[in-house]
Amino acid sequence: MKLSNATLAGLPGRIARPRYDRAGLTPGIVHIGCGNFHRAHQAVYLDDLFNLGEGQDWALLGAGVRAGDAAMRAALGAQDYLSSVIELAPGAHSARVIGAMTGFVEVAPDNAALIAAMSDPAIRIVSLTVTEGGYFIDPKTGTFSPDHPEIRADAANPDSPGTAFGAIIAALKARRAAGIAPFTVMCCDNVPHNGHVTRDAVTGLCRLSDPGLADWITAHVAFPNSMVDRITPATGPRERAMAAALGLEDAAPVTCEPFRQWVMEDNFPAGRPALEKVGVTFTPHVDRFETMKIRILNGGHAIIAYPGGLAGIEHVHEAMADAQIRAFLDKVLSTEVLPIVPPVPGQDLNDYKALIIERFSNPEVADTVRRLCLDGSNRQPKFIIPSIRDRLAAGAPAPGLILSSALWCRYCYGTTEAGAAIAPNDPSWERLQAQARRARERPEAWLEMPEIYGDLGQNNGLSKAFGQTLSAIWARGARAVIDDYLG
Repeated sequence: MKLSNATLAGLPGRIARPRYDRAGLTPGIVHIGCGNFHRAHQAVYLDDLFNLGEGQDWALLGAGVRAGDAAMRAALGAQDYLSSVIELAPGAHSARVIGAMTGFVEVAPDNAALIAAMSDPAIRIVSLTVTEGGYFIDPKTGTFSPDHPEIRADAANPDSPGTAFGAIIAALKARRAAGIAPFTVMCCDNVPHNGHVTRDAVTGLCRLSDPGLADWITAHVAFPNSMVDRITPATGPRERAMAAALGLEDAAPVTCEPFRQWVMEDNFPAGRPALEKVGVTFTPHVDRFETMKIRILNGGHAIIAYPGGLAGIEHVHEAMADAQIRAFLDKVLSTEVLPIVPPVPGQDLNDYKALIIERFSNPEVADTVRRLCLDGSNRQPKFIIPSIRDRLAAGAPAPGLILSSALWCRYCYGTTEAGAAIAPNDPSWERLQAQARRARERPEAWLEMPEIYGDLGQNNGLSKAFGQTLSAIWARGARAVIDDYLG
């Protein structure tokens, strides 16, 4: 049955659907980047709230600034902006249709429609999921880069911006001129200190063309930090087949694990939906939750990704079923990562580690090892290298974390241990592959990427340990070196 408002009542009984009248929703949030994670996370929380009969003036208005966003707009528009979400518990699937989105702004190069939508006084939050790499961060400094070509283009043409941040600035400028209070900018991407990073992108871009407006944004616009979590695979033939098996024809179904978590600072001067009623945690200690998640979950993904990729393993749950890879994950987390993660209110870190291992092992999710290996040049500096840095600063060894980074280098060489070619899997793949080939003969060459390793590349202890580890991988193979580490 094709998903639409008209067919909701006729859906199979096993599929949950909105218990509220969608005609009574009015948008209060513009969300930029309506991919799978957003529709499995923020949109689900709002759907839960609306099902309680609350907050129905906080519906979502979808938006985007890329060509892929236009395709998503067309797909969702053809089904009245409904989405099916299929939760994949071990041995059981449950499905629901969520109706929290009421429309999708036209996607155009100058973002005029998006700017107009965000200028509407009814919009009190603008939220974003534009990927971890979408914040124009200089990898060498870890701060906003004013030199990126897209940023330079927006600075030269602030009235017809091409980026999400340029559009946000233009809308804030219009609201200030009209005497309308600014909206809150809420980042929902998996980026450390994501509110601060988003603020720096907005104000950094604005300062290039209108320093006075940048000062006003700094003084008057809230950018709350948040931590988001839900494993959400990409949609492909398997996921569409799942929806069809449930009796749904959905152009963009979403599958995800049952677990979800959202932790936020309560910093919303223009108001917010009562998301605490549907499981969102509001706390001033977001940074603690964030560090826990990034070091243990995201770092854990990186720890299993590259041995799995080198072994030619396709799915994450299959990597977790590999006794050696599972033991490697457990030991690195237990002995090297957990000791440097600050305490989290109400959370036992060992329990959290056990939960992560359980989630990674869920065979129904069928997340791919290749997805975990993707974009290491952006993810390693956030998920693995900070833990190496903290261990070295504490005078503690980090052999498992260094081994994980060496396995990434070996993966970027471009072949599995069986000799099969690895297709490019990073925006900087050519550079990484060239550096990995140099590192086969001179291992320290891998650390000579300041945009990734920063000043750690000059750390003699790290350089020596990394060199020995990478040389051993080339001489004896990844599995033998991992066995050495496991003892």
